[in-house]
Amino acid sequence: MAAAFLLAALVLVDTSGSGPYYTADSIANSAASVTGLYAPNTFVTIYGQNLAYTTRALTAADISNGTLPTVLGSTGVRVLINNIPANIYYVSPTQVNLLVPTSLIPGPVTLQLVVDSLAGPAIPIVLGNAAPSLFQTNATTVLGVHLDNSLITTVAPAHAGETIVLYASGLGPTNPAAIVNQIPQQAASVTPISSFTMLINGVAVDPRQILYAGVVPTFAGLFQINVQLPATAPSNPEIRIGYSGTLSPAGRVLPLQ
Repeated sequence: MAAAFLLAALVLVDTSGSGPYYTADSIANSAASVTGLYAPNTFVTIYGQNLAYTTRALTAADISNGTLPTVLGSTGVRVLINNIPANIYYVSPTQVNLLVPTSLIPGPVTLQLVVDSLAGPAIPIVLGNAAPSLFQTNATTVLGVHLDNSLITTVAPAHAGETIVLYASGLGPTNPAAIVNQIPQQAASVTPISSFTMLINGVAVDPRQILYAGVVPTFAGLFQINVQLPATAPSNPEIRIGYSGTLSPAGRVLPLQ
């Protein structure tokens, strides 16, 4: 995504050593590609230099009895948040994707990436109770699918009154609660569901039309929102989700005709 490349470009050139190098400005919410939007059970990306010796993504072989790894194989890459290891989804010399531990509580924490015995800087960040963020197909378009699982695009847009699925990160606590390092095996709604909201061009969707907002079973850290779009939904509207005072970033639109 364009925003991600901009964030990566913010990493200052540092060739003075061989240790991991990154800054507060090169850490981002993975879904929305913005800094400062973090919470437990949220995907985060670190951009930088010397973050790993190799490139490797999470595979089924890395998961044992539904338990997610905190190190991918022999990569030696760990990310500690308040000294608690995060689940690692992807590593490369310039990018690491992770899931913030569900055991953490909102408030100031310190994030540090370690490769074998080489530690990067300890960066202070703040975790919220939630960090609502919609996944995107590009810098301004939210990721959504029709009920047949086909992608919503400008060529195949959503329609007013249609039921669609949106994908998100950082929607906060769920019922039942997430288990540390474990892949969820069943649906779990955000809690309290009564406080969850979705705005279309700034207007709240009728809560009765939000059919589900919660985790995606078998995929840790991923949330979905099943929603019946209002019959009066306008073309290509801005979509925001979240809670009072904590909404996903503005300016993200849904292809709708």
